[in-house]
Amino acid sequence: MDLDPVALTTLLAVAALAGWVDAVVGGGGLLLLPALLLGAPGMPVATALGTNKLAAIAGTSTAAVTYARRTKLDWAVAGPAAGLAVLCAGLGAVLAGAVPPAAYRPVVLVVLLAVAVFVVARPRLGVVAQPQRRTRVRMVAAVAVAGVGVALYDGLIGPGTGTFLVLAFTALVGADFVHGSAMAKVVNAGTNLGALVVFAAIGHVWWLLGAAMAVCNVAGAMLGARMALRRGSGFVRLVLLVVVLALVVRLGYDQWVG
Repeated sequence: MDLDPVALTTLLAVAALAGWVDAVVGGGGLLLLPALLLGAPGMPVATALGTNKLAAIAGTSTAAVTYARRTKLDWAVAGPAAGLAVLCAGLGAVLAGAVPPAAYRPVVLVVLLAVAVFVVARPRLGVVAQPQRRTRVRMVAAVAVAGVGVALYDGLIGPGTGTFLVLAFTALVGADFVHGSAMAKVVNAGTNLGALVVFAAIGHVWWLLGAAMAVCNVAGAMLGARMALRRGSGFVRLVLLVVVLALVVRLGYDQWVG
């Protein structure tokens, strides 16, 4: 497959923007996957997913390191969740071809709408940390939801993974949005790694394009992580709502129009 200069430049610009979105609150795949499918006509969906993972793992890993250097990460939750995420996202990638999109889109739409209502109805959620929520039971639940449930989703589908992870950590263990986003980047790096290994093994990664997008994704991720740390949880909450609504519109279009 060959790309003309305009298509390549567009993909690199979108990769940088996706890195920024992913670093702040997740959901960069909402931008990058459609851009890959539109910018490289004829690219198999599996190859688009695999190439997206190559770019995304560079960005999420960079964001995770940036957060880790500037804020305290809850490794007791993020560490085990990331380990499970590698395995479960890989399993999701193996099963990706067996699940028709029509089967999951309505469920994801309902979940996203519920997330939007939940965040709007609870304006204090994630703005201030609630350490009293960090009980042993809730920690185990957060590891299971993030490392198993969301990781499987990432391998199967992808877009919105980081958003679901941020919500899991804020709602279950009382992290504020900045620390929840930091933990989400660690786990998201694990989900990207697990899925990438599977897609690479079956030959569905466009390595040269993915590497070029990875460089741009890293630049966007560094900027996004630093901006989130500087501007705080209120800023992350606003971006979260915008991304969730954009995901709802995109999936709704795919379900009923596309």
